[in-house]
Amino acid sequence: MESYLLDWANLLLRWLHVITAIAWVGSSFYFVFLDSSLTPPEDEALKRQGVSGELWALHGGGFYHPVKFAGAPPTLPGHLHWFFWESYTTWLSGFSLFTVSYLWSAGTYLIDKSRMDWTPAVAGAAALAFLVVFWLAYNTVCRWLGQRKGGDALVGAVVAGLVVVAAWLACHWFAGRAAFLLMGAMLATSMSANVFFWIIPGQKKMVAAMQAGQPVDPVHGKIGKQRSVHNTYFTLPVIFAMLSNHYSFTYSHPQNWLVLVLMMFAGAGVRQFFVLRHGYKLGRNPHPWKYAAVGVALILGLIVWLRPVPVEGSPADAASASLSASTGPAPAAVNYAALQPVLAQRCYMCHGATVQMKGVRLDSPEGVAAHAQAIYQQAVVTRIMPMNNATAITDAERDLIKRWFEGGAQMQ
Repeated sequence: MESYLLDWANLLLRWLHVITAIAWVGSSFYFVFLDSSLTPPEDEALKRQGVSGELWALHGGGFYHPVKFAGAPPTLPGHLHWFFWESYTTWLSGFSLFTVSYLWSAGTYLIDKSRMDWTPAVAGAAALAFLVVFWLAYNTVCRWLGQRKGGDALVGAVVAGLVVVAAWLACHWFAGRAAFLLMGAMLATSMSANVFFWIIPGQKKMVAAMQAGQPVDPVHGKIGKQRSVHNTYFTLPVIFAMLSNHYSFTYSHPQNWLVLVLMMFAGAGVRQFFVLRHGYKLGRNPHPWKYAAVGVALILGLIVWLRPVPVEGSPADAASASLSASTGPAPAAVNYAALQPVLAQRCYMCHGATVQMKGVRLDSPEGVAAHAQAIYQQAVVTRIMPMNNATAITDAERDLIKRWFEGGAQMQ
């Protein structure tokens, strides 16, 4: 029953998380586009009001005319929309999902004993420390360097270095799947913290100054925009980290930290292309094709690097050769009787009479037959099961499962 309820919590939280993330990332992308696409106003009345930029757009059968004020508008409108609940709800739902999926079952999903053999409580505390420590380091860098001349480039270089260090640590301390997700959560936490600690408080100070009839300090707008720009560069790396859980060839690679770093840099490069593309269309900067080219080159390089290459003399080959030498040619198919000892040793721990993770039992011929495709897919193709190879299944045993399934999944 606990597993069933956790699955429902996972489903509902993931649903909420994706919906609010779409709203948050969508509004972030829109305002970056808007800010990069504004042109000086042509209407003298708008100029007298202090409007610094305008945009004419057509969408959904209607014309839209958003404008941006250089400082504060002459009068504060009665209804002012604030963009913050998209961010807060995304983080709250994401953290809840992380808790249900990883912290609650840290021994299964977070820990890889071949990397770090620590208790679930210590592993969970270390994972939470990633979220906090990175934010503190990133925020300190922004405060020290962000307002200096050339500060944006300095901040970008230092933060990139912090991401590399964090990726290396995460991938050496935690299970690969968890490490990738943790890196995404780390960046997403800083994104939401930017909104909570800097962007919204700065905007509130601006509104309070207007209401009090005092001049508005432009530093709040500058810092808010700087943190908002940082957030837009974090988005594609975060999205990749979240999606990577479905593609074990990324997080199971021996150099998975480098795979993660390169994909994150590729995402940031592609995002830079789209940010500058708006300015290029208005003649403000050169064509940003080089950023897209770098991002695409990194991805293509990874595709070549990670391609599956048959390796002669692998443990599975050795096991097959030994079997052939002792019993003759390897049989074309394996039946359930030959498969069952492997399942008992490697799978019953989580899918037996005592525990049925995800509601799956493999301790009977009926259960194995019902989940034959999933057994083959997750133990042979993606190799994500057993989770973090907690039961130490061998390549020869995976090969046995492969021959059983490809031979017709015989149950007799």
